[in-house]
Amino acid sequence: MTMPFYVPPEQLIKDRAEFARKGIQRGRPIAVVEYDGGILLIGENPNRSLHKTGEIYDRVAFAGVGRYNEFEMLRVAGIRYADVKGYAYARGDVTAKGLANAYSQTLGQIFTHEVKPYEVEVVVAELGDDDNHLFHVRYDGTLRDKQDFAILGGDEDRLTEEIGSSHRSDMGLEDAIALTTRSIQDATENEIPPGDWEAGVLDRSLGRRKFRRLSIDEIAPPT
Repeated sequence: MTMPFYVPPEQLIKDRAEFARKGIQRGRPIAVVEYDGGILLIGENPNRSLHKTGEIYDRVAFAGVGRYNEFEMLRVAGIRYADVKGYAYARGDVTAKGLANAYSQTLGQIFTHEVKPYEVEVVVAELGDDDNHLFHVRYDGTLRDKQDFAILGGDEDRLTEEIGSSHRSDMGLEDAIALTTRSIQDATENEIPPGDWEAGVLDRSLGRRKFRRLSIDEIAPPT
């Protein structure tokens, strides 16, 4: 009788984690950074139609790196979750924490039970009247509450050091863009053309819907 192939659980988890990390690290990094008027989401994305950042609900935005089809499914599922909850209860009941918890459960379930884990990491950002919230959800469902800024993809440690050394909570949008674009280029050792950036903000000065995308001139003003 043929014995079934056996892999120790700890080795299986280790292999899945390494597989997912390699896929994510190959992706271009995204930074989600707080500034005095809101939250900036910015990263390199030469593709003009496949967005890596976007609006989820009134005050909630999403950023993802890794396999596009996988984090896009998460983004769409998040929009449906927010629409249903906001309609059934109240718009104020839709929070980044609730959405991040749902993502954490979904990714954890896939990582543990599916043959191939999702090669994605996401950040859910919520703009508050006083305090903002940034939640980083990893490929294995690990959920982290971040302060000031969050990094996705690429060399996360180096980019965290680059931004953390100069970030201030009272900086304006222009300063936040300059710091983040410079840090990403230094960390990746790559000069990124103005047209290859994708950026959006949760802007406290807007009406009910706080998210808007930034133009090329706002990201890299002409000299």
